[in-house]
Formats: sequence, structure tokens, C-alpha cells
Amino acid sequence: MGKTALAIHWARRRRDRFPDGDLYVDMRGYGPGLPLTAADALGGFLRALGVPAEAIPEDVGQRAALYRSILDGRSLLVVIDNAASTAAVRPLLPASSGCFAMITSRSRLAGLVTREGATRVTLDILTPEGAVELLGQVIGPNRVEAEPEAALRMADLCGYLPLALRVVAEHAASRPALSLTGLVEELTDERHRLDALAEREDELSDVRTVFSWSYQALDSDLKQTFRLLGLHPGPEFGIGAAAALTATDERTTARRLRELTSAHLLQEPKDGRFRLHDLLRAYALECTKAEDPQHARTRAVRQLLSWYLHTTDRGRKAILPHSHEVSLVPAEKLSLPRFPDATQAMGWFEQERQNLLAAIRQAFELGQYDIAWKLPVVADGFFELGSHWTEWKKVHQLGLEAAQALGDALGEASNLFCLGDAAWRGGRHEEAIENYNRTLDIARGLGDTWLEGFTLRGLGLIREEQGDFDAANALVLNALDVFRDAGWRRGEGMALLSLSRSALAAGDIEPAITLGEQATEIFEALPDEWSTAWTALSLGPALRQLGRAAEAEVRLSQAVETFARFTDRQSEAMAWEALAEVFEEMRNRTDARRSWTRAAQLYELLRNDKATELNERAARLA
Repeated sequence: MGKTALAIHWARRRRDRFPDGDLYVDMRGYGPGLPLTAADALGGFLRALGVPAEAIPEDVGQRAALYRSILDGRSLLVVIDNAASTAAVRPLLPASSGCFAMITSRSRLAGLVTREGATRVTLDILTPEGAVELLGQVIGPNRVEAEPEAALRMADLCGYLPLALRVVAEHAASRPALSLTGLVEELTDERHRLDALAEREDELSDVRTVFSWSYQALDSDLKQTFRLLGLHPGPEFGIGAAAALTATDERTTARRLRELTSAHLLQEPKDGRFRLHDLLRAYALECTKAEDPQHARTRAVRQLLSWYLHTTDRGRKAILPHSHEVSLVPAEKLSLPRFPDATQAMGWFEQERQNLLAAIRQAFELGQYDIAWKLPVVADGFFELGSHWTEWKKVHQLGLEAAQALGDALGEASNLFCLGDAAWRGGRHEEAIENYNRTLDIARGLGDTWLEGFTLRGLGLIREEQGDFDAANALVLNALDVFRDAGWRRGEGMALLSLSRSALAAGDIEPAITLGEQATEIFEALPDEWSTAWTALSLGPALRQLGRAAEAEVRLSQAVETFARFTDRQSEAMAWEALAEVFEEMRNRTDARRSWTRAAQLYELLRNDKATELNERAARLA
């Protein structure tokens, strides 16, 4: 019907009424894979509104409350597209009277009318006159005026639907020598052929004929590309993924994608990113099931999933070069992007995150269990650093099931370890301990010292948080022995750093400094810039307490700079806080006040209650 097109057209014309901006989300209620949840949509909105990922709550109710508090008193336009149900929409509705929400759906969403007082606008098909006018805009008014009856018949065969009319008009415009009457005859013949195959109440019934007519006009290579694109599980895709799916080079793929876009069988919402309308995707799937053998479809999907696995692993090496490495699947003939730094790798992940989630689920559902457990493992750091907590847990639960279905012990242990990390970060200590212990048993049986060492350290961190420093130190010393025997240098550094933190908490300042400096030397030699900065959070306070405030200032200032470049706001706030203590020790009231204020600003951004206390300390210095 053109619901989305109409909503966006109206929104662009009325932007001046909403001075604080606009928000848009596609709920994917009728597209491929799983619809977007309210929690996911709120997460995207909160990020767009400037809330750091670390400060976004996991609970959907808390996310909705934070979202509404931010919008309070503002004037924004919120467009919620392709909503499948009232329940998915309700948490996204702003409470501020200055905001306006526009929702598109194929459902009536009656609950929004009765409870929220929404106004329903039902879109009908175009009138015959409107449909002919649309044809004339694309084909040219002269051809339409020359054969008005043929134009009316063409509009009727399109069901007066804007999408079908645009596809047919583009097809007609590409054949200027053929009369509209001749085009109508072709379309009529195609409709009779497909009507015999269509099911009753089939949502494609009104447009299948038009799609087929346009599809049949493509050459064989373009037909194959269009069919295989229906197998992509995500909402949109780039040229590299399409090249892997269709087994062609990127230059050829880009040309074919843009030819399909010209034929209105594909959309290019932004340069290099493509999208199939959900009805066109359904039609493409019909075509590939009818024309491509099962083994060809399986091979195409396998190539696509392999591309996502290898590309994600390249990103892992850019952001966390010393993280857990697992063997991948063959990557023959795959053209993979390169990531010169962590910033570009994280940017790619945020763009492809929904596709990665869809790819993991597709791999699991199609029995590609090796990729289904490996992809969550290589993507682990992306989800953690991006603070996508709910998704982080979900992908590893799926990865664990895939590894167990395959009987792959390494896959099971790798995903259990990540689930332990996710539970620890979420404060669920008992769940974390259970996952870590299961990991430890399997890792020792496999002889995987990386998993064994980091699992022991994870258990030690939990004991440290619980205040049991003796148990924590015993576990970390065990991990240190494992790391040293196996030559895992970053693991050794992290274990030494944990011992340094424990010594500092116990008041053993000199051992804390010695251990922290040993860890720093290891991280600088690797090199590992973020871990080097992290050591300053223990070394800085220890040096200050020993009267070496100038050294503490240098280390903490460097840490502040590093965390800012990594956009790690939580760690940056902690570094500013420690730096303020150093400046107070040095009786530098101006810099101390500035540091307290900056730490408070970051904690406010993170919705951390510490902000109030630190602002008070800054005020006392003023």
C-alpha cells in the first residue's frame, strides 16, 4: 500500500514542528527472521539519544522509563515502522505532550486505539485515476494518454497497489518501442500462469504476477542473484555479503545489485547497503526453491555464513588481539574486508549487528552447527564492549546448544565461558560460578590452557567481589601458574594485575605496586594499549598512598586519554576519579575540582549514583 513511503514523506514535510529531532525504527514485523523486540528498539533509541551503551538497563521496563524521562519536555517525532503487535509498540510511545508517534502496521493494533487514544488511518489502494497518474509519472504521460484503456487495464492488473505499479511502470519505461496494449497482453498471460500456482489468501497473490513479469525480463545472472538474495537472513546487507552469497566478485556483485535496484526489485537506502521489500523477499524465496536445487541453496548460505564468521574474526583481532582463538571453517574464494584499527572494526559490528544475530540463528536452524557455535565466540568481544548485554547472553546460549548438538566439547566450553562472563558482568554470581565450573571441567579435559587460566581468574574475580580475598588469591595464583606454563603472556599480566588489586585492598601497598608494574611491562611488550591503561587504575592509587603522587598523575593521565579514545566511559570515569584523589594529595585544588567534575559528568552519563557524591566534592573545593 505504500505505508512506509507515506509515513516518511509526511514526516519529512513536518520536521519543522519537532525542533528536538526525530527517531525511526523498523520493527521488522513482517520481514525475514525474528521481529525486533521492544527492548531492542528502545536500546537503539537510547543510543541515538546519547545514552552510553554501558548505562542502558537490561530490563525492558527500565529502558522504557529511561527513554520517557529523557523525552520529557522535548518535542520529537517518533516513527515506528512495520509493527506486528500492540505489545511491541507500547513501550516505545513517548509520554511527553510535545512528542508525536506515527506507527505503520498491517494489523489494526486495536489496543492502541482503545487504551492510548491513537487515531487509526486506514490506507486503501489507489483509485484507478491515481494509479494511471502514477504510471504516467514513470512511463511518460504521452504514452499513457495515447492508450488510456490499456493504461487502465495495466493498473487493474497491478491491483492498484503502488509497489506493483512502480515495478510495472519501470519495466514499461525500459521498453519504449512496445505498446502498452502489448505489455498488458504479456502481463495477462503471466498472471494466468501464476494464478494456478497461488494459494488462496496468499499475501503475494496481488503482486506475484507483477514481480514475475519483471523477474522474467532479467538475464540469467541477474535472475540467479535476485533468487539467492532471498536467502539472506537479515534486514539489509552490503556488497561483500551479497558477493559471498552469490559466489561472485564484489565489482560484479555491485553492478548486479544496482541493476536490480533500477528494476525496482531491490532498494539501496544508503550507498552500498541494500534491502529487499519483504514481499519481494518472499517472492525471491519462492523462485529459489522452485529453480535452484537444495544443494545449491545450502552451498550459498554456507558461503554467506562463512563470510560473516571470517569477517567477524578479523574484527576480533583488531579490537582484542589476545582473546580466545578458535579454528574457523574454510574461506576459499571469500573476499573479506580489512580493519586497520579497533574503531573501524567496532563500526562494522554496529552496522552488521542485526545481521550477525540473524546469521547465528540461521546457522542453528539449518543445522550448520559448527558456524552456529563459532560465530558467537569470535563475536563475543563485540557484544561485550558494545554493552549489548541481552544479546550477548542470547547468542552464547544458542552457541552452547549448537555445540552440544554437534557433540563439540571445545564449542561447549567456549560458549559456557562466555556465558560465565556475561553472568559475572550482570552481577549473577551463582550463575557465573556454575558456568565457570562447567567450563573448567571441560577445558582441563581438552588441555585448553587459555580457557582454564581465564576461567580460574574469573572465579577469583567473583570471590574478590564477595570479599573472600584468600580464596580469590588462591584461584588467581593457580591461573598465573597455568598462564606461565603455557606462555599466555596477556593472561599472566591479567593475573598479576588481579593480585595487585587484591594487595591494594588489603593495604599491602609495596607488593601492589610491584605486581602492577610487572603487569604493565607485559602489556607494553605485547603491546596491549587498553590493558596497559587498565593497570593504572590499581597502580595510581597505590603510588599515591606511597607518596609517589607525581608518578601516579602521569599514569592516570595517560589512562584517561586511552579510555577516551576507546570510548570506554566507565573506565575513563574511574581514572578521572583516581586522578582527582592524586591532585588533592598534591594540594592542586584547581585540577582536583576539574577532575571530580569530569568524573561526575561521566557518571551522570552512565546513570551512576556516584555523580552526586563527586559533584559535592568538587563543590567543596570551589
